[in-house]
Amino acid sequence: MNSPAMWMARALRLAYRGLYTTDPNPRVGCVLVKQDRLVGEGYHKRAGEPHAEINALRQAGDNARGATAYVTLEPCAHHGRTGPCAQALIDAGVTEVVAAMQDPNSQVAGKGFAQLETAGIMVGWGLLEEEARALNPGFISRMSRGRPYVRLKMAMSLDGRTAMSSGESQWITGPAARTQVQRLRARSSAVVSGIDSIIFDDSRLTVRAEQLQLNDAESIASRQPLRVILDSHLRMPLAAACLREPGRTLVMTCQQDDDRRQSLIEAGADVVVLPAGKDGRVGLVALMEYLASEEQINEVLLETGATLAGAMLDEELVDEMQLFLAPTLLGGEARPLFALPGLETMAQRRGLEIIDIRAVGNDWRITARPKPAGASRRA
Repeated sequence: MNSPAMWMARALRLAYRGLYTTDPNPRVGCVLVKQDRLVGEGYHKRAGEPHAEINALRQAGDNARGATAYVTLEPCAHHGRTGPCAQALIDAGVTEVVAAMQDPNSQVAGKGFAQLETAGIMVGWGLLEEEARALNPGFISRMSRGRPYVRLKMAMSLDGRTAMSSGESQWITGPAARTQVQRLRARSSAVVSGIDSIIFDDSRLTVRAEQLQLNDAESIASRQPLRVILDSHLRMPLAAACLREPGRTLVMTCQQDDDRRQSLIEAGADVVVLPAGKDGRVGLVALMEYLASEEQINEVLLETGATLAGAMLDEELVDEMQLFLAPTLLGGEARPLFALPGLETMAQRRGLEIIDIRAVGNDWRITARPKPAGASRRA
């Protein structure tokens, strides 16, 4: 006899199929089981299309009556672009719903479960919750904290350098690492960078299908993440390559220069003025709040240089670090990984929690989480 955990694991695998496509919605999978037999399954593919429960119910047909639904997220009880899934499960005659986690969306949280219970359906949740939460860090962050989940990507040499002193940096890492970066971009709602990356590298910040090495790569690359350039003083070149790429380029500034803003708009950018932070540059907390509330951004991939990376760490806005380590040395004159002024003693050092280390081609990828300031341990 199959266990409930096995059915939920199957639902989670289904949800993972939407990793690159559901934004700004969460990734959700659903499995319908009757007398220990799979009768229907589905996952949410794209915003505006049917949710996981609806796809599973359509596959099950009349077999849904008397079935147990294993779903990775609490069924919705509100009308959005699609109808409420809780009511669809009730109408189909499902007798039990097992969810991995409660929906963090205040429009839903607990209401889907309550609607099901009122209809006489048994409800349980918490099965494989940690795995379900790992599927949707951005959606959970946006709903519970009012800001996106920020993933910082950086490539460095073995001596912790990101570029030569001249700014030359292509390529520190090899093709396998660059494929991983493309996949990080593809799953992200937005790619955030500083203006120097545009001025010096003319970065496109796009997902390139030929480098993804995934099935359906062309379709995945057709949904380009929002490109967000922090440009406090409106230095954005009007001929920048990213302005000519598919999708949107959003220039965030704190400069009130109407003529320059209009020129950028005519060149293809969207321009938003935000309050300046304490350093006279775009306020980073305000930036993250704007992206969450106005752009519905779940996951941010931060691809930038030492200054912005250090400032984001300083503001404790980085949730995860993806550090690609190449077996090469660039020397003491090369550019550092982070600019973190004010660290003068070991007691002030910034601690990291290492989550994973693995080989990627000839390079290594380190996944880490920053610890709160002052949380460093004695070596």
